[in-house]
Amino acid sequence: MTESDSNIAPSSPIPARMINETLYCERLVHLEWCQSEFTDNAFTIDGRHVHRRADTPAGDLPPAPTAPAAHGKAADDQVEHAEDNDSRPYQAKSLWLTSERLGITAKIDVVEGDADGRVVPIEYKRGKRPDVPEGAYLPERAQLCAHVLLLREHGYACSEAAIYFAGDRRRTAITIDEDLERTTLAAVARARAILALPKPPPPLVDSPKCFGCSLVSICLPDESNRLRTTPEPTATAAREVRRMFPARDEASPVYVQEHGAVVGKRGDVLDIKKNGQSLAEAPILKTSHLALFGNATVTTPALHELASQGVPICHFTAGNWFHAITHGMPSRNVGLRVRQFAVAADATASLVLARQFIEGKIRNARTLLQRNARDDVKTALRELRTSAARAKLATSVDSLLGIEGSAARSYFQAFSKMLRPASKEGVGTFDFTSRNRRPPRDPVNALLSFLYAILAKDLTVTLMTVGFDPYLGFMHTAHHGRPSLALDLAEEFRPLIADSVVVGLVNTDEIQEHHFVRRLESTGLTPEGRKVVLRAYERRMDTLITHPIFGYSLSYRRVLEVQARLLARAVVGEIPAYPAFRTR
Repeated sequence: MTESDSNIAPSSPIPARMINETLYCERLVHLEWCQSEFTDNAFTIDGRHVHRRADTPAGDLPPAPTAPAAHGKAADDQVEHAEDNDSRPYQAKSLWLTSERLGITAKIDVVEGDADGRVVPIEYKRGKRPDVPEGAYLPERAQLCAHVLLLREHGYACSEAAIYFAGDRRRTAITIDEDLERTTLAAVARARAILALPKPPPPLVDSPKCFGCSLVSICLPDESNRLRTTPEPTATAAREVRRMFPARDEASPVYVQEHGAVVGKRGDVLDIKKNGQSLAEAPILKTSHLALFGNATVTTPALHELASQGVPICHFTAGNWFHAITHGMPSRNVGLRVRQFAVAADATASLVLARQFIEGKIRNARTLLQRNARDDVKTALRELRTSAARAKLATSVDSLLGIEGSAARSYFQAFSKMLRPASKEGVGTFDFTSRNRRPPRDPVNALLSFLYAILAKDLTVTLMTVGFDPYLGFMHTAHHGRPSLALDLAEEFRPLIADSVVVGLVNTDEIQEHHFVRRLESTGLTPEGRKVVLRAYERRMDTLITHPIFGYSLSYRRVLEVQARLLARAVVGEIPAYPAFRTR
């Protein structure tokens, strides 16, 4: 167990770091300690680097002059105590103390002391000393105060503390007075109250604190506040909000489809081999997930490392069917899944979400058709506009699915109007008359089916990361092995991502007749064809687009995560409604 372990029991001591976070941002406390949400940024990584020496237990302190019988989780068993008459200075690193009376626990970076029992706790911090009279901001001073109170509780004389700022390599003394002690103990009580809340406190409003927070892409403070004040995104013009996270993900998927390929681990990289020969390698830290096709396999060491790093493995059949996923321990955000199951069991609440998915899909399909059609599609555009309006007012999921089916027929009847006539080499290759699947009977349907499977895979991974059960949907009924919630959320993105990729591949001649294999009435992609499609798909996912509600630019891959987190906010009741992503 460490001080950062989540899901604190109501009667358990409060970690000193939680005291710091309570005074910094109460929402952060709930997200991290109740929902077990955490992600790194440059500051947290740098902070761990600064702490690397202090995190290794070493050294010892002399016996406390008034030490209680129960000495807590101190360094009793690390090094033998010195003789009582030894006057040398003492230093202990990574000293863990707990007090049931105070209700506080802490792992203190460094404690310096003398033989008389006088000690000074020292906390290591990245960055430079802030220009404030007290030497540090209140959250840091309260954390140090908790350390002082713990040392006193264990019998040591302690009147001050210190922070070592790595940025300017100097130690700053922190005064511990009665006001700070009262503030610290009040923060302990407030932290317990936050842990008991059913959902996080509201986000901070336009706070500069958000810029340095590693959880900002999870919290979405400005986005949540925007949707709380304007539930209907089409009611007003989009207002630009602060984008406080990168527009693109640093990590990306790794696809392995070579027959007989084996994915192993060599240091911090995935080493992909066949018959002992290296085919490619990928840094694990920059891998969002691993996708294996056919009989490509993964070694046990690689599997263990990917699981420990939270990198899922997605399994596809040789026929491109997404049929399994391997991952480490699921998200500990049990509260979200409890609410998900409750909403799924509530026909009215499920319908509200389903209407957003389908209305978004129909409007996005209409936009794609309007932008790319090479012929008259006025009838289809009119029918799609009518269907979108009807979907918004649907009174049951069954009627909504009927509306969706009618809209899909109108859309796919006009789909060929977006495709350029085939080149001389591929005359007739991309003729399209209707949507068909299981199996797809022509190249265009083969492309659509494959891309829909890849999109479902990405959304399954994203929903699991957020904390959802991807197999329980609000519109698609639960079915063995089917990621119903991923299919729900995929609806609004099928036209924008998958269908758009198909149109681009065909119209630029990037995909050709020789990229397909035909057997009887079935059509599929060759391995080389899959590579062509996956390259185009990843380009589309990396494309920057302006968010229609928030006004900032981000990639489609990042959009998937933002929308999944907004869906979570709607499910737990933080925002009044889920806003489907619509480009127009």
